[in-house]
Amino acid sequence: MSKHLTPKPVVDDTAKPKITKHDFEVLSQFRYQLRRFLRFSEEAAHDEGITPQQYLILLHIKGFPGRDWAHIGELAERLQLQPHGVVALVSRCEALGLVKRKPSEHDRRQVEVHLEERGIRCLTKLAALHRAELKSLSSAFKVRDLEFHDVQ
Repeated sequence: MSKHLTPKPVVDDTAKPKITKHDFEVLSQFRYQLRRFLRFSEEAAHDEGITPQQYLILLHIKGFPGRDWAHIGELAERLQLQPHGVVALVSRCEALGLVKRKPSEHDRRQVEVHLEERGIRCLTKLAALHRAELKSLSSAFKVRDLEFHDVQ
């Protein structure tokens, strides 16, 4: 029994935008620098005794617009994970003393995730390292509104 395959539609190649050798080189260089930064980030997190995902959840809690905590669903969106995966990640961070959960005062169905003092210290150290690394890659990455001055 053979499957009937529908032929692919014919695409007019002249309608496609042309990608030049230079475009490929620029994209390749960007991906190379991005991968270098991600590897740096992974190693920095491990050196601090946490996983890269744990660093990211700390960052997204502290960096959430307008407040210093976040709901599980908001963290799931920021991390591009399923909410149940974020719950497990929060549980691991809680066991390490990095975060704590609080029931929402406005909606008891929601849980707020807050940084503990240990999480703040860990995040502050790693964020400073990441900012310095981004500064060294500033020709490859343009990060809007990130100031690279020294903070006292």
